[in-house]
Amino acid sequence: MGAGATSVLPSVDVLMSRYRERVLDAEIASPGLARGVIHPLAASGRHAPLRKAGTPAKERQALEAAVTGAATDLSALAAAADKRAADLLAGQIAGLSDPALIGPAFEAIEGGEPAATAFRDAMDLQIADCQAAEEARLRARAEDLIDLRDRVLRHLVGGGTAKPKAIPENAIVVAEEFTPSRFLEIDWRRACGAVSLVGSPTGHLALLARSRGVPLLIAPDADPAKLNPGLEAIVDAEAGRLILAPSAPTGRDYDARIAKRERERTQTQRWLGKPARTVDGIAVRVYLNVDDPALLEGVDPAHCDGIGLVRSEFLFPGESGLPDEERQYRVYRALLAWAGGLPVTVRTLDAGGDKPLAGLAPEGEANPLLGLRGLRLSLARPEVFRVQLRALARAAAHGPLKVMVPLVTLSEEFNRARTLLTEELSALEEGGIVAARPELGIMVETPAAALNIAEFDADFYSIGTNDLVQFVMAAGRDCAGVAELLDPQNPAVLELIMRVCARGRALGREVSVCGEAASRPDCIPALLKAGVRALSVPPATLGEVKKAIALAEIGT
Repeated sequence: MGAGATSVLPSVDVLMSRYRERVLDAEIASPGLARGVIHPLAASGRHAPLRKAGTPAKERQALEAAVTGAATDLSALAAAADKRAADLLAGQIAGLSDPALIGPAFEAIEGGEPAATAFRDAMDLQIADCQAAEEARLRARAEDLIDLRDRVLRHLVGGGTAKPKAIPENAIVVAEEFTPSRFLEIDWRRACGAVSLVGSPTGHLALLARSRGVPLLIAPDADPAKLNPGLEAIVDAEAGRLILAPSAPTGRDYDARIAKRERERTQTQRWLGKPARTVDGIAVRVYLNVDDPALLEGVDPAHCDGIGLVRSEFLFPGESGLPDEERQYRVYRALLAWAGGLPVTVRTLDAGGDKPLAGLAPEGEANPLLGLRGLRLSLARPEVFRVQLRALARAAAHGPLKVMVPLVTLSEEFNRARTLLTEELSALEEGGIVAARPELGIMVETPAAALNIAEFDADFYSIGTNDLVQFVMAAGRDCAGVAELLDPQNPAVLELIMRVCARGRALGREVSVCGEAASRPDCIPALLKAGVRALSVPPATLGEVKKAIALAEIGT
């Protein structure tokens, strides 16, 4: 071997290490499996070299032009997006005109800072505050701020309108900070999975990925320098693992799992047209949860028993409060038209807590999940609540519309809501406006409501297991350290569910479950044995839920 031969050995070792299987732990943001090749997105504008400052007037003008350019980009994306994504982008566009967000950068410019430096530093401070917050909703907001920061900076330093490079087939798209608007620029017909080094499983990026069925991992321990273009990788968003350069046996194992998952998905779809009936012949009604009418596209109403939960606050995100009566009325009528005579149940505004609405829900509460939210907030803001009740009453004249109020604790709260509905019905009648009284029910989400269920003279009951479980178990849904306590099958939770079901049977009134547990095959048998005979689930899980019901045996 020549004298120079040994000098190349280290580089060979480095080269070979790239093809040695590596497994990184990651957080699941959107479930699924994907195998493909790494496709890194270009770094954000934050890392681009910043120019020297001109005069404050010129720097202010440059920042204003960049903000306008970013808003134009986002508007173009929104025009081609579905409603959920378009509303998300509308919120970002509104943020670009928020003085609290942009003002500090302009102040720094007046102090002599270049526009890019001033904007980057001002945004970084706000992003850091959000990332350090205890509340999940504030941590999730960091994604949107990063998105705005990077898009404006790209306009300031160049390349603002550049689109992502062509996506190869079976790409696993990787970004250090994968923002919602960059996600929407990707052609997901070609890409099969995604990895972000920074992010939140409750943020907008995760919501977009789940709505499109894109497996997404948050992998803070991944080294971007080792995520080379074309490197084979597996996104295991079931076990929370990112596998780089998988070995041949690992690759074959995941290929088999992915193929099996696709076969199961195809087989599950066959249950859609079948009746929901247990092994021992018990009929179960299966409704749909709807937080965006666009999710009903392609869903056959004949495959379900109607809509069991319309999350009205999610129909109009990005607005201050709710839209006017006429707009709400049109949306509710459209849902009734889709259902074609099947019942549609609308949950009244459930703002506050982890679902803030600007200008309506209070900010700065020490414990917002136990604060002014749900029906409490509606009763505190009757001028908003009355508008929604009027729109619902008008829509009820056109089909079997039902209304339920969220986060009820006391029967007095429910009675006040019923009084407001009666008053609005009378006002509509006096004005010669066609309306009808919808059935009025409650969401059972607090232990107090479940324990005192006999005090509520509601037309129906819907158990919201998401809140009920966290309140019974004293474990927050956004606290990873206590996640194992959030068990809908805990005996304490099931006892409360049985109590509500017994009340429903005694009165001949329907009791349904509309929380996450209703769509979990492992929970469905326990819910049915507790007396539940109606489930409300996301459209994407309908076939799987019907299959789980068909395999369940309730017994006596």
